Amino acid sequence: MDHGSTKPYQGPGDTAERRQTSSLFSPLTVGQLRLHNRIVMAPLTRNRAGAGFVPQGLNAEYYRQRASAGLIISEATQVSPEGLGYPDTPGIYNDEQVAGWRLVTDAVHAEGGQMFLQLWHVGRISHPSMQPDGALPVAPSAIKPAGQAMTYQGPQDFVTPRALLVEELALIRDQYRLAAQNAQAAGFDGVEIHNANGYLLDQFLRDGSNQRTDAYGGPIENRLRFPLEVLETVLEVWPPGRVGIRLSPSGAMNDMRDSDPWATFTAIVKALEGYGLAYIHIMEALEGDLRHGGPQIPISYFRSFYQGVLMVNGEYDGPKAQEVVASGDADLVSFGRLFLANPDLPERLRKAAPLNAPDPQTFYGGGAEGYTDYPTLAQHQGRRQAR
Repeated sequence: MDHGSTKPYQGPGDTAERRQTSSLFSPLTVGQLRLHNRIVMAPLTRNRAGAGFVPQGLNAEYYRQRASAGLIISEATQVSPEGLGYPDTPGIYNDEQVAGWRLVTDAVHAEGGQMFLQLWHVGRISHPSMQPDGALPVAPSAIKPAGQAMTYQGPQDFVTPRALLVEELALIRDQYRLAAQNAQAAGFDGVEIHNANGYLLDQFLRDGSNQRTDAYGGPIENRLRFPLEVLETVLEVWPPGRVGIRLSPSGAMNDMRDSDPWATFTAIVKALEGYGLAYIHIMEALEGDLRHGGPQIPISYFRSFYQGVLMVNGEYDGPKAQEVVASGDADLVSFGRLFLANPDLPERLRKAAPLNAPDPQTFYGGGAEGYTDYPTLAQHQGRRQAR
């Protein structure tokens, strides 16, 4: 296998629209949606859900402010109580949570925006104090990850998870089905399946965390099985053109590793092509991934054989994002911290305007500070004129 292949993207997916509109600011048809630019708000955990893991008016305002994105992908949202891994993250498994998310989608749609919900189960990246009845977190195999869980009592060492029984996998698929149905009821335009960053589906995919000896472990075709079954369950609810999936082929977050990541992620991306999804969302290697032994698998490698829409994420700035879209290696670029700190990011990138600096002290938890109080470019200009 030529792991270094960077040949230009060619094939039936190379549409006239992609060839003729190579700007970050040009529209694009993605599945069943028409995006007015290629700038996507990446999923960002902010730990600001209300009691019962229910989104509130403050969350609606945060997303409303960022509705100029071509697409917003919500923060990761647990599909069940067992999927919880961090304090005050939102859920999508009961009526109260659906109503809370409806506040958000109504606010985004009122501004002309579009929004997907990211479906999440953390698997072993939890702690008994976060689980119903203090149970052990679940995983494909009983392998304790290095590191600490973020709990309501502060950081605590991860525990050895309980390996899931085969018959329990159907229950988790049912949780994803209900979550997908609830996302429709909450008014989302689609869903993204979180198959990245060392959470449950990623744990099944990689052999560093999956050492099962049944039909869900061992060779790559077996390790693909559960992630694809979850995808097929979600596709019973949503059409393919309204479903995306996120992958982190270079990721080392949450103590993740694989004996042959090139082969593993080549296999899953090739398997996904047959589903006709809205997009695949690829996280490229970050400095921390490389420092912890993650491989550097570029987006250009996947473009060399994947015919569908590719979204890339990886600490992109405006010029770098324009370059990757113009090259054809990616169709969309998702921005995390830059969108967190710049609610009007598309306008700022278009004008090459100065950017607000994100404040790491307010990333996780709290209220409006560092959440809904970052000024827009117009507000900056108004303040200067008032002086």
